[in-house]
Amino acid sequence: MAKKIIIIVVALIIMVIFSIYTWYIFNIMPVDKYDIASYNIEIPMGSSSSTIAKKLKTEGIIKNELAFKIYVKLNNINNFQAGIYNLTKNLSTKEIVEILQTGKVNGKDSISITFVEGKNMRWISKKIAETTNNTEEDVYSLLENKEYIDSLIEKYWFLTDEIKNENIYYPLEGYLFPDTYEFENKDIKVEKIFEKLLNQMDKKLSVYKNDIEKSKYSVHEILSTAAIIENEAVFDADRKDIAGVIYNRLKENMSIQSDVTTYYAFKIEMGSRDLYLSDINKYNPYNTRGPNMTGKLPVGPISMVSIASIEAAINPNENNYIYFVADKNGKVYFTRTYDEHMTKVNELKNSGLWIQF
Repeated sequence: MAKKIIIIVVALIIMVIFSIYTWYIFNIMPVDKYDIASYNIEIPMGSSSSTIAKKLKTEGIIKNELAFKIYVKLNNINNFQAGIYNLTKNLSTKEIVEILQTGKVNGKDSISITFVEGKNMRWISKKIAETTNNTEEDVYSLLENKEYIDSLIEKYWFLTDEIKNENIYYPLEGYLFPDTYEFENKDIKVEKIFEKLLNQMDKKLSVYKNDIEKSKYSVHEILSTAAIIENEAVFDADRKDIAGVIYNRLKENMSIQSDVTTYYAFKIEMGSRDLYLSDINKYNPYNTRGPNMTGKLPVGPISMVSIASIEAAINPNENNYIYFVADKNGKVYFTRTYDEHMTKVNELKNSGLWIQF
């Protein structure tokens, strides 16, 4: 009797395994091997296999989300590439996964745009004008559209009324995350471009949301700090110490005195010339070297920022430094007193390491 029960149980297990296997094989096969119609499917950066499976199922490209995720897990696949793909229903799960791993979008009209950390909105507007059918004026007009800005503030937790300050040049400066993005074609609207960059910033900042909420600084102030760090630091190793200097100066009610903010304030391209004394001494809420800026950050961010600079602004190194200066090779020197700072400046000048434009 016991032997019969064992045989029955084993038979049932085999049947269950066979049924699962049959179900799995069926569901990773093409939805319709005769359907060659193509569908534009966008895979955003950082998408998980679950997110991709849901999107593909919604678009009717795969038969089953779970079967797709099992295939990905069994084959240890974790390198999906962002992009806009032209996929068809006659592709198997294996073929779809291989396409999504290559990062090669199939749309003949698709375009790729790389937005670079440290670049400001004037650079961004030119980049969009160069790579799409939009003009620079299209970018600026959208940024001046108050209803549009209000709609973004309502949509994204990290955008607040601080970006509507009348002294801010461009409301979204510093909030667009730099990276390489794929778009369907050159007719892409500026709104869609901004949406993709803001969505990526949302993903990046959300990791630090609890830290930001516990901080004495707002998101706007953190991104303003990060943008200074981005433009002052060449090497990642210096970013957190630079952040420490900025916060030390604010605590001491000192001016931050960052040249990069002065360049931005007066819309002078960095590297085009040295700053004039008239630039430095003129008040502007971006100019941290100017009058009436003691204990203040610039009114807003001055450029796009990397995750390394955001991390530094949120988690700075605690130090006693009040000054820093970089040589022409990008090496940064930190000092505690004005005399130490000037000694280092003169040393750099005498050794030919001083930056001159």
